[in-house]
Amino acid sequence: MTQTSETAAAVEPPASGRTPHRTRVHRAWFVAAVTFVTIIGAAAFRSVPGLFIDPLHDEFGWSRGTIGAAVSVNLALYGLTAPFAAALMDRYGIRRVVAAALTVIALGSGLTVWMTAAWQLILCWGLLVGLGSGSMALAFAATVTNRWFTERRGLVTGILTAAAASGQLIFLPVLSWIVATHDWRPAAVTVALAALAVVPFVWLLLHDHPADVGQKPYGSQEFVPKPAPVPGAARRTLTVLSSAVRTGPFWLLAGSFAICGASTNGLIQTHFVPASHDHGMPITTAASLLAVIGVFDVVGTVASGWFTDRYDSRRLLAVYYALRGVSLLFLPMLLAPGVHPPMVFFIVFYGLDWVATVPPTLALCREHYGDDSAIVFGWVLASHQVGAAVVAFAGGVARDAFGSYDVVWYGSGALCAAAALMALVIRRRAVTAGPVAGV
Repeated sequence: MTQTSETAAAVEPPASGRTPHRTRVHRAWFVAAVTFVTIIGAAAFRSVPGLFIDPLHDEFGWSRGTIGAAVSVNLALYGLTAPFAAALMDRYGIRRVVAAALTVIALGSGLTVWMTAAWQLILCWGLLVGLGSGSMALAFAATVTNRWFTERRGLVTGILTAAAASGQLIFLPVLSWIVATHDWRPAAVTVALAALAVVPFVWLLLHDHPADVGQKPYGSQEFVPKPAPVPGAARRTLTVLSSAVRTGPFWLLAGSFAICGASTNGLIQTHFVPASHDHGMPITTAASLLAVIGVFDVVGTVASGWFTDRYDSRRLLAVYYALRGVSLLFLPMLLAPGVHPPMVFFIVFYGLDWVATVPPTLALCREHYGDDSAIVFGWVLASHQVGAAVVAFAGGVARDAFGSYDVVWYGSGALCAAAALMALVIRRRAVTAGPVAGV
């Protein structure tokens, strides 16, 4: 923050009369850092589904389709909760919603250690953790970015999106070791404790709006007063959806992002470990490869945010989806008992492309839907998770029916080609601050 902008902020104090803080580093970056750590904590449970499929199948005799159904409920609720969570943050504040969500994640994960029936798996793993993690979804990152930044939004979006991958990187090797050495129950408890550990940081450090600390959003030339709480969160969420579905870009973004979810969370994150184990690869080795995907996901997503600030988001999406589809077509030939160079290349490449789609997708939502972009992106994210849920379930059914995952790899590769075409036909629109109803 420059001296000129600091002086301007001092001339225009917030309505509360609070004197702006003079800091060398803008407070927005500290809020982004807390958000990053928070998403890492929530991402712990996102690392678990693929690790639990075989242990739950062995202990309870549940089919992979049944376990996949619980994962599907989790993924679907993760997406469907996101747009309502964005509206709730406008009504009650980011801090309250996120702290409650982390507590629900911890409750759901902790209760799984006492389950004895499949419906309990769906209740704990699917319903509770799905609702909690949905409130911690990328709509949370979109809300923080929209409130605290007017410049570097693409970069910040990439960094916050990479937080989920960082959580995978941190927790996957640890959780896979716990599952292989002890049992799946200690791993579930570890996830619950990780989610609870983040709650104090959120409550103490995550400010809702720049006006709370007397600052302008990063890059803004004017002070932005904190808006009044928006009542009727559910009604507003549905109203925004009702307006958005009347526009072509929404369906193209939602459709392509559904394929994104199908080919990442639904396919690789859920089924890569058991598929690799089918080919003789140890679970810990396969989980470590997923963790490596997390390493390069961070690099790819941050780079994608940088590209999004500079290049056409539609073309970026087309390239990302096309390359992902090609890589999936080769995967069945790469699975083997050991790790060889072609598999390492796949892991690195897929990691770079994993959620590189998020910054350009969010940028297009912001371009077309202005002030309602966080809620619209929440609905687009819902489609992402519905796509993930369908493939998480279908992958388990395909494995039970055909004895392998090959048909799922090939089908997902073809879908990625369709997503690339969908991205290219999205029309351009000048950035607007108006609501979606005006589109």
